[in-house]
Amino acid sequence: MKKLIFAAALFAAASVISCDHKNNSETSGWELVWEENFNGDTVDSTVWSRIDRGTSDWNNYMSKADTLYALRDGNLILRGIANYPESGDTVPYLTGGVYSKHKKAFGNGRIEIRAKLQGAQGAWPAIWMLPDTGAWPRGGEIDIMERLSHDSIAYQTIHTYYSYVLGHSDNPPHGSTGRINPDDYNVYAVELLPDSLRFFINDTHTFTYPRIDTEIEGQWPFNSEFYLLIDMQLGGGWVGEVNPDELPVEMLVDWVRFYKK
Repeated sequence: MKKLIFAAALFAAASVISCDHKNNSETSGWELVWEENFNGDTVDSTVWSRIDRGTSDWNNYMSKADTLYALRDGNLILRGIANYPESGDTVPYLTGGVYSKHKKAFGNGRIEIRAKLQGAQGAWPAIWMLPDTGAWPRGGEIDIMERLSHDSIAYQTIHTYYSYVLGHSDNPPHGSTGRINPDDYNVYAVELLPDSLRFFINDTHTFTYPRIDTEIEGQWPFNSEFYLLIDMQLGGGWVGEVNPDELPVEMLVDWVRFYKK
């Protein structure tokens, strides 16, 4: 997701996959082994940290300011706002995000996130995973959900050295889209398996990225553990310009669940 240079047209050409397969975590052999419900008065600091400012499109407005974070009605609230003079910051916008880096990582299993995404021109909320060890892109990246502005679809993508650097993005396809209810909660999921990554939106299978038999470097870096990132971002080369009149914008995260077979 991050360091996105590829054109949005790549995804515009990807059709929404219609699939009769449904996956219910409670009836298909998955057992819930960990969950985060955000029901307390504070975010669990043994699992989550506020994301640091960086230089990429996805984190260049990140801030740890309290005004960007809240717990409300059992939801973690992450905000994107126009900057204000009292912040003492110089960027035009401020955004909030959390990750489990160096605190909690996930291996083989199924991870689900239930979230509601407010729309705004230039809003770019994302739920994704990076390797607990290993540099990008050789370590791989798993994008469970990205939404642009007011879209009624979400993007689900993987990035590897094989797909991103060497350009093998279609063998096998490394991303797809799925429809969401733009005004309500949706459940985004990925199954991390030894031979494939299987993506879902609201229990509808959207696409599978398989491990293939190839001697080309970097096609399958997904046998390590990955940490989770949940963030609201504004602007950038992919989503485009921000309309400040549509701010503030919020991302509401109801829960995170991790299952094992």
